Order: sequence, then C-alpha cells, then structure tokens
Amino acid sequence: MPPERKPAFFVGNSFFNENWVAAPASTVARDGLGPLFNARSCSACHFKDGRGRPPEPGEAMVSMLLRISTTNCPDNGPSGDVTYGLQIQPHALPRFQGEADLKIEYHEIDGSYADGEPYRLRKPVYQFEKLHYGPISTNIQTSGRVAPALIGLGLLEAIPESVLQQLADPDDRDGNGISGKLNIVLDVQSGRKTIGRFGWKAEQPSLRQQIAAAFLGDMGLTTPLFKTGEYTAAQSILSSAPDGGVPEVSEKIFNDMIYYCQTLAVPARRETKSSTILRGEALFRQASCTACHLPELVTGTLQEFPELSQQAIQPFTDLLLHDMGEGLADDRPVFQASGREWRTPPLWGIGLQKTVNGHEFFLHDGRARGLAEAILWHGGEAAPSREAFRQMSKTDREALLEFLRSL
Repeated sequence: MPPERKPAFFVGNSFFNENWVAAPASTVARDGLGPLFNARSCSACHFKDGRGRPPEPGEAMVSMLLRISTTNCPDNGPSGDVTYGLQIQPHALPRFQGEADLKIEYHEIDGSYADGEPYRLRKPVYQFEKLHYGPISTNIQTSGRVAPALIGLGLLEAIPESVLQQLADPDDRDGNGISGKLNIVLDVQSGRKTIGRFGWKAEQPSLRQQIAAAFLGDMGLTTPLFKTGEYTAAQSILSSAPDGGVPEVSEKIFNDMIYYCQTLAVPARRETKSSTILRGEALFRQASCTACHLPELVTGTLQEFPELSQQAIQPFTDLLLHDMGEGLADDRPVFQASGREWRTPPLWGIGLQKTVNGHEFFLHDGRARGLAEAILWHGGEAAPSREAFRQMSKTDREALLEFLRSL
C-alpha cells in the first residue's frame, strides 16, 4: 500500500470498529443508526475482521442474521415479506420496537466414519417469537447467515470476469461431476446484470454494493448507493425517526470503508513443511476438494489499485455456485442461485479462526462445530469428496484437517 493511501485505510478501520449512534448527535459523522438494525457497528458482527457465530441457547443473534423472502425472480432477485422485508432486524431505537425475537433449536443427526467412529451433526431450526409488526407470510423462506471473514476481499474482486467465465461449467462438460456456475445479479449503480462474487450465494457484484447493502440492512444507514431507508408500509411509524442526513454515510467515509475492506491482508500460512500437513494437502487433492476450492488464482491489472494487481493468490475458492445437496439447502433461491446452491467459500485464514474469534463454527449458518463437521455436511456435487473423507483412516482424517488449519 502506498503511503498516501494509508490515511484512508485507517479512517476506514476507525469507522468499521466504532459504534454508530442515533441522530441527532454531536458525533455527526457517525449518527443515523436505525431505526431498525441488527448491530451498531461493522465489527460487532465481523469481530477482528473475522467470522461470526450462531448464538448459544437463550442468546440473541449478535454476529448472525436471518434472511427472509417469499419468492425469487432470477433477473431481479428475491422478494421480501410484505411486512418484514428481506431481513429480520431484532433491534430498534428507543420508542420503536425491533421486528421480532428469534429462537434457534438444533436437530441432532447421528452418523459414523467407515472405521466405526461415531459423529453427530446438528441442523438449525428457526422460530419467530414476538412478531411486533403483524403476522409474517405463511410461505416465508428463511436462511441463517453468520458474518464471513473479511480478509482478501479486494484480491477476490480483482479476479477478472473472464477467468470466472472460463471456470464456470454449469453443464459439466468435462464430466467430472462438478458443475460450478455463475450467479448473474443486479448491479444497482449501473442497472445492469453482472457476475456476483460476494455473499454466501454470490448475490453481490462488488464490494461497494456489498458494503452499502450491509450498512442499510444491518444498521439502517443510508449511503451514496442506497439513499433511502428500508421499512415497509406496515412499519410506517418508523418514518418519524430522525435521520442523520442524506446520505447518513458520507461519500468519503463510504469510500474509506470500501478501501479498508479491499486491502485487508491475508495471514501467512504456518508449518507448511510439516510432513503431516503435506500429507493432508495430498489427501485434500486426492479427495477432489480442489475441484471447487481452487488452490490458486491470479488477479488482473487494476490501474487504480496496483497493490491488488497481478498477484498469484491462494484463496481456495472458485467463487462459483455449487449444488451442495439437500442437507445444506435453505430452499431460498437468490437470483440464479437455487435453494441448494452456495458459493464456494474461501479457505484462506480458516486455521486462525479460533485464535481470532474464539470459536470454530463453520458453514453459512455456523451449524458445523469444527472443520470435520463442515466436511461431513457436504452433499450434492461434493458428496464424493465427503465420502472420501468419511472413508479415510483416523490418521488420514487428522492429517487433512491439520492441512486446513495451516491455511
């Protein structure tokens, strides 16, 4: 990063970590929160720029949220509930009420490895409690989402579209059983359809739109991209809430936040010469995990971002959608992504999650209590890789997991 860009990075970092407050306030640069929201700051969900987790029994959702919808149009995306929109926001400013209280229960599923060692998986079930603005649609589609890690996002954005188009194989022309496809989504700024690459279903085309959507949906803050608040006719009482100006997040602060997220570095791998880790890497490849979790990609040339250009990176993702089977299906389609399809999440930095965030909950809803459970949930196109892992000896399974912890 050139020295003249560092101030923007640190300003973005500051606004990422500090709480936003209700308007009007003496801290005019940080006011305008709500009136409905999930969190008061970005770091409340992305603690230390890392991953969120599902709540413990009896806890409220802190670094996790519930997306909702009723129908989906492949061209225009999901349609929200007439009363509660596209996301449940459980918190509100004083004199208003949050949308709902949510409860998570888990159904246990027993299984065993080929060597007889048992395991237990858990599947979340979401329940609405105390819906404060009226009933919710009977055909509501729900999807729990934990906050993903933010490292390396600018590098992923710098992968040329032509590379993603070459990687896509929706009809499985090569016959390897893997049919990754692109999600084609709406770019709000241009009004055109383009390739999605951010979000659990690759529903956002750019970091700019991803961050603006998070500001609006998670904190109720308007930006230069989304300049109006988000509440339904049934929530008209919220129109009396004071705002922090239009937009509430200024152009400069918005751009500094984007730059901060674009340039967060990826941690270096550890113990890469270990014989166990090298064997685990070989087993990872033999199980065909690299068919989706691609070990290496090369960024394009971005004139305005030389710090992101022409880099060979190891994100272990293809940024494509894959059918992950009925077990992981949320039955909530988004643009071209079906209810069974998910974007391949990057694996870089995954071995430091416990160090950074103090937990090892994985997958889009945090149901997996460790890397082994995350693998065992793989179905659909990934079922052969899951079965290869399940058939391994305990020593080989541990070697593969140690490789993942080195990333």
